[in-house]
Amino acid sequence: MKATAWRIAATALAVLAGASAAQAAEGPVKIGVLNDMSSLYADIGGKGSTIAAQMAAEDAGNVLGQPVQVVSADHQNKPDVGSAIARRWYDEEGVDVITDVPTSSVALAVNEVSRDKKKLALFVGPASSDLTGPKCSPYSADWVYDTWALAHGTGSAVVQQGGKTWFFITADYAFGHALERDTAAVVTASGGKVLGDVKVPLNTSDFSSYLLQAQASGAKVIGLANAGGDTINSIKQGAEFGIVKGGQKFAGLLIFLTDVHSLGLQTAEGLQLTSPFYWDQNDETRKFAKRFQERHGRPPTFTQAGTYSAMHHYLAAIKAIGTKDPLKVMAKMRETPINDFMTKNGKLRIDGRVIRDMYLFEVKKPSESKGEWDLYKLLQTIPADKAFRPLDEGNCPLVATAKK
Repeated sequence: MKATAWRIAATALAVLAGASAAQAAEGPVKIGVLNDMSSLYADIGGKGSTIAAQMAAEDAGNVLGQPVQVVSADHQNKPDVGSAIARRWYDEEGVDVITDVPTSSVALAVNEVSRDKKKLALFVGPASSDLTGPKCSPYSADWVYDTWALAHGTGSAVVQQGGKTWFFITADYAFGHALERDTAAVVTASGGKVLGDVKVPLNTSDFSSYLLQAQASGAKVIGLANAGGDTINSIKQGAEFGIVKGGQKFAGLLIFLTDVHSLGLQTAEGLQLTSPFYWDQNDETRKFAKRFQERHGRPPTFTQAGTYSAMHHYLAAIKAIGTKDPLKVMAKMRETPINDFMTKNGKLRIDGRVIRDMYLFEVKKPSESKGEWDLYKLLQTIPADKAFRPLDEGNCPLVATAKK
């Protein structure tokens, strides 16, 4: 009996050792953070998103028997540069997942490389709702927000408050086009009217001619379908033209914490914005923000927080199933609720859209702020089932396939 028991134990240990060796051979897991490190979106993600991914890797500990590796690169907001980096990372450098990727035109290009190489891309920075619509992929997910959510959050709130006529100043690439499209649909459906628009090259320094067109339209609301440095320049130069004093109102359709900080409360006061995260929401968000700020010198934007969230969930899925096989990892991530400091009971859908609560915030008055980064007050929580486009309305081919 003792000999039999010993043989059983020895066999079990051998099986476990073999499994551990197989996992170690499959490792290490390698994360690639791809974003704008040097231009108008650098404050939104940039080095901060790399730090967030490193924090997730450190918190995960050994995965498949080895420490998680993190690399980063600057895509320069150029689709050809971004797709070339993605291809090299997947083919030559053993990167298993690419994350962040602000600039929707770059993300759409990387999405196709990901699909072609059958490697994962967990997007955080891009906003185009097409990533989970007609361009959806079994190898990608869109983690924190999109143009549909922004339009139905900020856009509908502004219309309900009397902003019935709109003119759009739109970044002339995939993100801006999608944001204007989705917001214009909300404005029209809510009984408003779009009086016109103007397309503006990315990273424009002089908005004067575009602002004059918006001013001349007589629209009550000037919708800024842009982001980062373009949004900051639009609002700052708009103040010089006296647009708000003249009775028109800016609707910042994609506003980040760093944008408001750069503008200052005197200029940004009263702006309403939709966001999936704010560092000062509760004890959990403040705890993460404190850790992050110790390494980056400022609280996280929602894309930086979202990069941590995406990588945390991804690494947990690999540890749970013992493999980094892309489709098996995606299946586990869809099966497992997303619970972390920024998301409660989130769900990754078949179309790649993560469903979570969103929040409508308003920028504080200077007299209401108690510190340098005390910038927002909460107006409304938008429940997850209302915050994002219904699954059957996105024209994602994976949805139709799943129903068969």
